[in-house]
Amino acid sequence: MSSGTPLDHIRSWPDARAWRTTQAGRVVFTNGVFDLLHPGHVDVLLGARACGDALIVGINSDASVRRLKGPERPVRSAADRAYVLAALWMVDCVAVFEQDTPFEMIELLQPDVIVKGGDYDPSTVVGARETRSRGGSVVIIPLTPGHSTTATIAKLRSGPPDV
Repeated sequence: MSSGTPLDHIRSWPDARAWRTTQAGRVVFTNGVFDLLHPGHVDVLLGARACGDALIVGINSDASVRRLKGPERPVRSAADRAYVLAALWMVDCVAVFEQDTPFEMIELLQPDVIVKGGDYDPSTVVGARETRSRGGSVVIIPLTPGHSTTATIAKLRSGPPDV
């Protein structure tokens, strides 16, 4: 990641597209909610960055997360989630999408590689067909056992263990 503050790496869609056009080499795209960052997220981000020369991360907007995960989510706002991701060395660009899937963002950015976690099958990855038709690829990173935002939230809500 280049120098500057995390805010320098959070971009609007037009700015993300402009950034993408300046990238030499393979641009990798991954996306998700990234609500409570955990080791599984870090492993996917590291794996994604290893697949190319630059990594852009699309994150679901707060409204999109509520539609997909329910009224209790997200725990952190899109601005907070974007800031944390943009501070990571392996992330070059972060952009928020309002839709329930990143399809429109993928079509705009035309990444060379799409990376998803092991809970996905390559045949169900949004934008996979279009990316492959342009000569790109789809990579699935195995899940890191024992790490889930949903499980972490459930554990936090259950309160402290009885002593």
